[in-house]
Amino acid sequence: MGILNNASAFRNAILGGAPVVKSTGTLAATTIPLFTVAGGEIMITAMWGKVTTSITVANTYLLQFNPTTGDTAQLCTSLDIGTTDTLAGDLLTFGAATATAPPKLMSPSTAAGGYGAALSMVPLSIGQIEHTSAGTDGVISWYVCWLPLTDGATLVAA
Repeated sequence: MGILNNASAFRNAILGGAPVVKSTGTLAATTIPLFTVAGGEIMITAMWGKVTTSITVANTYLLQFNPTTGDTAQLCTSLDIGTTDTLAGDLLTFGAATATAPPKLMSPSTAAGGYGAALSMVPLSIGQIEHTSAGTDGVISWYVCWLPLTDGATLVAA
């Protein structure tokens, strides 16, 4: 006898629902908002990126959180995701955090031994998740699963 699992029901129970998705558009040497948190605190339960157009030029890239009140903080350490091409279809995940640094952004071409894990269990207040790019080619779609920690809290694509 087999056991059938409904994928969306499992995802809803574990991660809080279907991910919110935001495309970066063609990367440019600037900081751009990806997601907006409003109405209270949330918990990121998973976050990952999928490269939809290859990144082929040097590009120091990172994610950060810019709260409405408080200091901007990096969600991951920066990484050059373009000198060694990051190809369409690659997933951007995160390596382990250390005592002095946030998780490291990883691409399949730079991750020793393969893929890292999705960024998970990060509490955020009201503000914006942003990406900072130094390169000028490629496109990434970012996916975020989340749960409200405060009644009325939301996360939407910016």
